Formats: sequence, structure tokens, C-alpha cells
Amino acid sequence: MDEKSWHKSYAPGVPPSLTYDQTTVSQALSRSAKNFPNHSALNYMGRIISYKNLESMVNAFAGVLTDMGIKAGDKVAVCLPNIPQAIIANYAIFRIGAVAVLCNPLYTERELAYQLNDSDSKIIVTLTLLVPRIEKIQTQTKIKKIIACHIHSYLPFPKKQLFPYVRKAMYKKITSSKNIKIFKDLINGQPDGPVDDPVEDLSKWEEVGALLYTGGTTGVSKGVMLTHANMSCNVQQFVSWFPDFQKGKESLVGNFPVFHSAGFTAIQNFSLWQAFEIILVPRPEPAINIEILKKYKPTFLPGVPTIFVGLLADPEFQKLNFSSVKGFFSGAAPLAADTIRSLKDLTGADMCEVYGSTENTPIVSVTPWGGKIKPGTVGCPVPDTEVKIVDIVTGEEEMPQGETGEIIIKGPQVMKGYYKKPEETANVLKNGWFYSGDIGKFDEDGYLTIVDRKKDMIIAGGYNIYPVELDNVLFDHPKILEACTIGIPDKYRGETVKAFIVPMKGEPLTEDDVIAYCKKNMAAYKVPKKFEFVEELPKSAVGKILRRELRDRELEKTGNK
Repeated sequence: MDEKSWHKSYAPGVPPSLTYDQTTVSQALSRSAKNFPNHSALNYMGRIISYKNLESMVNAFAGVLTDMGIKAGDKVAVCLPNIPQAIIANYAIFRIGAVAVLCNPLYTERELAYQLNDSDSKIIVTLTLLVPRIEKIQTQTKIKKIIACHIHSYLPFPKKQLFPYVRKAMYKKITSSKNIKIFKDLINGQPDGPVDDPVEDLSKWEEVGALLYTGGTTGVSKGVMLTHANMSCNVQQFVSWFPDFQKGKESLVGNFPVFHSAGFTAIQNFSLWQAFEIILVPRPEPAINIEILKKYKPTFLPGVPTIFVGLLADPEFQKLNFSSVKGFFSGAAPLAADTIRSLKDLTGADMCEVYGSTENTPIVSVTPWGGKIKPGTVGCPVPDTEVKIVDIVTGEEEMPQGETGEIIIKGPQVMKGYYKKPEETANVLKNGWFYSGDIGKFDEDGYLTIVDRKKDMIIAGGYNIYPVELDNVLFDHPKILEACTIGIPDKYRGETVKAFIVPMKGEPLTEDDVIAYCKKNMAAYKVPKKFEFVEELPKSAVGKILRRELRDRELEKTGNK
């Protein structure tokens, strides 16, 4: 690969280009199980599943799916939070050459029906409590069988403790249905020996292994086709970024849900490739993370900015012993510089910001491990990843260093395309480059800064205003917990800025206070003209603030939608 400006900023031992091991993530799990059979693979609320046991469960469920008629290329939906069955199901699907369709269990019936129908899924693996929802929409889809997972199946304590939350009548109905099967019952009655993996044939290397749906926050949800090569190469790119990490030596907190691209690669695939322990978190919240830090002493704590903001606001977090923590990973949304500084001052550990998108499997750039920390940036492109900043009008002219434009990406992690959407695919994949729709810029050291989403940019009175920039300024206010800015219609300026603000608990804060602060810290044309103080902001399943939802709500109120 040609020398790039960011290569000089790589940590010692990180190469600009890799020779890829053509091993699928499923095969990598088998390798980890062989080399570290008794090491903890999954820690589910204290229940430890070793690599040897995880491999056996994956093989058993692969056999279950084969017995149900699932063949290479067939689609199997997995609609689960971070529980052991989610990872077992994903890897069993990979192992038989089928395609895992990752669905968000928080989605409405309408959203799930769309994804199941669009993906041509034949079977769905989901929570027992979600079975009635799936049954309502089943006739709108190609789903023939439902595999139900009890959330308590792999807990370390008796399920009787969960009886207040268990609907016995529902379970009785499920077990009596011919088309609904219980996950654990199925694998308990299935041989767990090795199964034939059709992807061992390298001609299948470029076959699709997973469909991850974009969140729908930027329009109609689309199925991103990720090949076995995409998944394996992106993991290897991420592994190369941390040359001092030893296989079988680390543990990561599973704050990112596995159905989201960040959890899919940076938690699930990365950890199992490296024989690390995944501490599963079905519902990421600051209080749960505090308990995990106390009990299990993880070495890495990944999370979205809202997790870290919430942790820093909790007095209990301030008292913890952080000697086990080597670092933090943040992704899905920009992290405020003040948050990075506060974490470093408190814990001594560095923050690695990760940038990418589902279409890039998702990792594109990361803060150099052991390198220079530049708050406000998302680090440098990982090995074998080309990134250009091009003009936002034609997308053809490369912008000079320091100037903003659309970020376009080329590398082995770039998706095959959108499932059954050739036109949408052609709009974003051009001559091997993925047009991200993100606006950014490079500095002299090759560090990338994300300025905003192309679609989120506010044009007020002829000025281009980037909401992320305004959000970061507001986040730095000592009395503001969270903030999100949007553009709203304005007769005079075309658009103007409105800020939604969540104040710190117990801290008095007025609109005048915020206006005065903004005037000191941003150009006059950027200062929000409208404010709304709220108790919370709408968030996605990974905790990403949903700017689009705020904008849609506002447009509905004003009758402009």
C-alpha cells in the first residue's frame, strides 16, 4: 500500500498493510477452542461458558439448523439481546454457510416485519417474550419456524428467582406448538461434534455471511451484505492495531449489542478470534457497568458516549479501583473532549475512539493504541484502508489536508452491497469506493475528524453549520449532561438551530445561561435560536442519540413533515 499521511502516526509494530489469514470467524472460534479450551469465552452474569463448551454448543446448534432444512445461503434471523444464545446462533449459522440476519429486539412489529420479509429469513431465533410479537407478523414473512430463547437459560442462579417475570402460560403455549421450539432443548438433544463448514472452500470466502440492517435513522432500513472476507479481514485489521495484546489474556465488557455492527465485530468477532472473555451485558447502563468493574475486573470497557457520560456523573464510579482497566473503546457517536480528559484523569487509561459504519463491517479508523491522543478526532485509518476527503457536490475532487468534504473509503472491510437494492448500492459504491455521507477532514498527522453527517448539516442564512460541532460545545458545559442540536425551518434564514438539553441532575440551568455560554464559545451564526430542556434524549439500542427522531418530532409539531 502507498505511504499515507497517517502511517507515520501508527503505534510501533502496526504495519500499513497485512497478509490476511483466510480463516473465517467461525473457524477462528474452533482455533480458540483448541488452544484455550478451558478459558472463559462468555461470562453471563457470573455463568462462565468456556471456549470448549461454546464450540460444542455452536456445533450442536449448527446440527439443529441443518436438521431443520437450512442450507448454505439460507437466511436465519437472530433477534436477541446480548445473551449466550445470540453468539451461539450467529456462529452456528456461519458454520453451515447460511446467512445470519441480525435484528434489533427493540424494534416494533412493523420494523421487524419489514426486515424479516426483506431478508427472506426462513427461521427466527428470538426471546420467548418476543414470540407473540413474531407470531402476529409471521404471515407477512417467510418465517416457518420460531426458536425461542429463555433469557434465564444460562444464568448461574435458579430460574425460580425470575418467576415474577416469567409468563408460565406463554411458555406452556410455546412448548405445545409444532412451529415453536425451545433453543436449549434443541441443542441438549443434538450431537456436538465437528460439522462440515462449506466456507472452508475458499471459493466461498466472498460469499455473504451476515446481513446487518442499517438502523433506519438515515432513511429506509437496508440490509448490508457482509462477506466472510469482510468479517475476517476487519477483525484482523483491528487485531493488528493492538500488537501488545496476547491471545487469551483480555476481557471486554459487552456493552455494544451483538446485533449492532460495533458489537458484532469489536465485541463478538474480535474477542472470539483472540480467545478473549466477553462479559455479556443484555442492557447496558452505567450502574451495571459499575457492578461489572467491581466483580470481574475487565481489562477493556467499550461503550457509546452516553455510557461514559453517565459513569462519570455517578459518584460510585469515581470511587472504583481502575488498576485492571487498560483502556476504553468508544464508537457510534462522537465523544466530547471533556469526557476523554475526565476519564483519563480519573483512571489513567486511554480512550480509543473508533469510526466506521455498518457498510464497513464497521471499523475504518481508530485512535492509535499507545499513540498520540487527539480529542475530537477518531484516530487514523486501520491497515489497508484508503480514505479520501472529496468535495460534497461532485464527490470527485480530493480536498486539501485540513479542508472538509465527504469521507470515502476503500478496503477489504467494505460491504458487498445492500441486499436486493442495486440502485441504493450504486449510489454509495463507486469504483470500489464507499461514499459514507459523513463530512470530515484530515490533520497533518493523518488523524481524521468527523465534522457531521452530510444529511444533518444545517444551512442557515448561507452558512454551513455542523450539529456535532455544536453538540460538543454544549457537552463541555459543566451543567449539561447531554445535548443534541438540529436544524428547523426558518422563514428568514431557511433553517435555524434548535438545541435539546438534558441538564445535570440538581443543577439549575436557564436558557439565558446557555445562550451566554454559546456566545463565548461559537460564532454568532452558530448559536442556537431555540432551546428545549428535556429529561432524556431518544437513543438507539446502542445508546446513540437519535438526531433524526428529534428532527422528525419537531417537523411534526410545526406541520412541515
